[in-house]
Amino acid sequence: MPRLPAYRRPIFDTVVARVGEPRGFIQVLAGPRQVGKTTVAQQAAAAVELATHYATADEALVFDRDWITAQWQLGRQLARTSGDGGALLILDEVQKIPGWSDVVKLHWDEDGFAGTQLKVMILGSAPLLVQRGLTESLAGRFEVIRLGHWAFAEMHSAFGVSVDEFVFYGGYPGASRLTDDFDRWRRYILDALIETSISRDVLLLNPVMKPALLRQLFGLACEYSGQVLSYNKMLGQLHDAGNATTLAHYVDLLDGAGMITGLQKYSGSTVRRKASSPKLLVRNTALMSAVLGRTFEEARAEAEVWGRLVETSVGTHLLGQDVSLSYWRERDREVDFVVETGASVTAVEVTSGRRKRSLPGIGAFSTAYPGAISHLVGGQGTPLDEFLAKTWTDPA
Repeated sequence: MPRLPAYRRPIFDTVVARVGEPRGFIQVLAGPRQVGKTTVAQQAAAAVELATHYATADEALVFDRDWITAQWQLGRQLARTSGDGGALLILDEVQKIPGWSDVVKLHWDEDGFAGTQLKVMILGSAPLLVQRGLTESLAGRFEVIRLGHWAFAEMHSAFGVSVDEFVFYGGYPGASRLTDDFDRWRRYILDALIETSISRDVLLLNPVMKPALLRQLFGLACEYSGQVLSYNKMLGQLHDAGNATTLAHYVDLLDGAGMITGLQKYSGSTVRRKASSPKLLVRNTALMSAVLGRTFEEARAEAEVWGRLVETSVGTHLLGQDVSLSYWRERDREVDFVVETGASVTAVEVTSGRRKRSLPGIGAFSTAYPGAISHLVGGQGTPLDEFLAKTWTDPA
């Protein structure tokens, strides 16, 4: 079992502390595929030396609530034979079971009345669907621990990757051992991550009328990551008739699976933000590199491609922070990212040698919003490796 890097230890320590407590809440580990949820859960169980029953719905032959009941009974049996400390039940990919939260609530409440010392941990790779189930049925019974894609500091600590390697290969720890063979690495990302996430976490669990259109949209987001595209322009690039409402819904579904997102334009008006054209952003540059199909050397030599990878890596780093993230554009002036933390607003511009169609907009943004802070990444600003190695703090 791979060891967690020191940078991710706070998450691990939190899980260990929660598992070590008397039965109180259902622990929920939510995050995209292949970010270490199962590793954290199993290492935490081993650290507290708790008898554990682990089961994953990825291997279930029938996706119904009886599967949860069967696993729960095995957990109860383990708890009865394990002394006063009880036992731990880990249910992985539980969002695949229709009505999972209702049956979890039923059994959890039954154990509460019976005094059964069975602790429960739920792992989910479709964070949006997991959250929906929690809020619908399990209010007051759970705590969520969110695990995102691995940051540069984590990948550097665990595998010694350079900043350029991180920009290209992204933050999937399981794929790090494959980077010496680009074709093998790319097939792993395409098959084990992209196809699995789309087919199992999006199409299998949501009503999607046009799956081909959703797949095309994902490919478009990889090609244009870091760029602002109206939904009408997106429709013009795709080979399937659709409408803006459908595309916006598909962006939300892919966002909920941790694959892409659509940043909204910064504005003092919430209504204007919601009505703005989105800035497409892939949530892990590995997805973008795999879809584009260029090798590391080819991407590094092509300024436009490398620039979009660098900008995307900065955006994904900010998405992993406790901030509100958007972009800003007025006519030919644009700011790559606008970061809001409380009352503080910071305009972040990324320089990477990429030729941009619009002129840098930091000055125009500062004029429009005099209280905003300006921050440059790369060039004469904060070096990219230094920026990606730290959590976000408002720059002075």
